[in-house]
Amino acid sequence: MPRNSLGSVFMMVLLGNSSVLGLATRLCPATVDIAFKEAHHLHTKYYNYTNGRLNGGSVWTDANALETMHELMLLTGRTDFDGVADNSYIGRHALNTSSDWQAFTGGYIDDAGWVVLAIWTMADYKKVRGEDNVDTFLISAGQLYDKIAANWDDTCGGGVWWTTDHGYKNAITNELFLTLSARGYLRTGNQTYLDNAKKVMESSGMRTSTGLFNDGLDFATCRNNNGTTWTYNQGVIASGLAALAVATGNHTLFHQAEITLDATIKRLTAPNRVLKESCDDPHANGTVCDIDQQTFKGIWTKHLQYYLTSAANVVSAAKYGPFLGLQSEAVVRYATNASLDIGSVWYARDQGGSVYNVKSLPSGIAAHVAAAQYGPCL
Repeated sequence: MPRNSLGSVFMMVLLGNSSVLGLATRLCPATVDIAFKEAHHLHTKYYNYTNGRLNGGSVWTDANALETMHELMLLTGRTDFDGVADNSYIGRHALNTSSDWQAFTGGYIDDAGWVVLAIWTMADYKKVRGEDNVDTFLISAGQLYDKIAANWDDTCGGGVWWTTDHGYKNAITNELFLTLSARGYLRTGNQTYLDNAKKVMESSGMRTSTGLFNDGLDFATCRNNNGTTWTYNQGVIASGLAALAVATGNHTLFHQAEITLDATIKRLTAPNRVLKESCDDPHANGTVCDIDQQTFKGIWTKHLQYYLTSAANVVSAAKYGPFLGLQSEAVVRYATNASLDIGSVWYARDQGGSVYNVKSLPSGIAAHVAAAQYGPCL
């Protein structure tokens, strides 16, 4: 259905978070309101101004939360969380171009990738607001990207290692490297970024015959380890392929992305078509999704949002918009409690298996932000 303009709304069009300023966007006001209500709840309940962290969070989940909060402000032109970029502990490190990023990320290369995405989005917000130290943020993001790139080698056909001890190569780290490299090229025009993105495309694949990406490689055979097909793996690869399609003009990459997006909708959803991890169980009285898995679904919606923005004028948002709207509605109906906390299980009302915490809450917020931009507005 047609959307109502938010009046003075302005948008930063994101081709991999590359700034194109001064263009308007049309958002769903009701979904925007929900997203901000939940974002304020996250900020009030968990954000610690003393250390700049979300209490109970981790480096990579905090990075995703900060990225989502600033993406929401960028889309709407609002300043609800102004100052958080510099106050956050990620921002504090970004303001110091001598920061020890390896110590900061604990040697996890995928964590470094999430942090770069957060720094870019916060820098874009600061640029729109005319704030200082934008270039310092971008320099720090570039330094951290270079540290990620330094952990590439040709083992098993090429790829970035999961950690600096080089014990495992997995899908998410290399999907992030593809996404960062393609977006980095769009941001800077630096050929090294584009060369790296193409290099990832030529390395060992982890996609199965179902169209989904498994967790990683078995080094005894250098083949897919048939590990779990988590939702976030399917989203990040799609946004990376879309950014590379824009960078190269190779529109067949959109088709490759949609093979995986469509497989997600077909195979990683409950009967009501709401996203579902293999560990999601509203009736669980034992094992539930762990502290990382609780945030995966929101990352999928976020990167589908990025995919649709990059694919504008090539791919119709109508194909996936209703699905994003369904996820947002399910988060409200099944996953949100009376205190505005959002649980990890989206597809059914919690009866013991959903986890409500600082990691599941931003995941639900990401679903609302994506739906505000691309979902139906009733």
